[in-house]
Amino acid sequence: MNPDDLVVTRWGARLAGRRLPCAIGKGGLSAAKREGDGATPRGTHRIVGLLYRPDRMIRPAAWAVPIRPGDLWSDDLHDAAYNTLVRAPYAASHECLRRTDPLYDAVLLTDWNWPEATPGHGSAIFLHQWRKPRHPTEGCVAFARDDLRWLLPRLRPNSRVIVKGV
Repeated sequence: MNPDDLVVTRWGARLAGRRLPCAIGKGGLSAAKREGDGATPRGTHRIVGLLYRPDRMIRPAAWAVPIRPGDLWSDDLHDAAYNTLVRAPYAASHECLRRTDPLYDAVLLTDWNWPEATPGHGSAIFLHQWRKPRHPTEGCVAFARDDLRWLLPRLRPNSRVIVKGV
């Protein structure tokens, strides 16, 4: 590990010597992640993208991509586009990325089960804003708004997110 790694545990996260409270999946940390288990997968993951709401914030980094109306994420393990960004209208099971709440105003995408998704191994592990302090997620890692905004310029493509089981 190095100081540029975001290290996540069930107790919180740290980057560049700073400790940040965070929320993990309601299913805890798992070495055997499955779709719908609510767990955050252990291991070393890479940042592969950054999405943001341009109607709610300025572009947080040059490589950030705006979330447009109709942007969705396929979470249907039988769908050919499983674990990828898709557009509405979309018949298969999906999650809306342009939410009415602020949880996805900025979303860091990890390479969990991507780009070659294995059906059933879990879709989309994001880093995003939490609903309320330490409120469990469906498997993502969530932070307070100010802490997420602090992370955005410090994480870039290929930054490591190390999820430890301790």
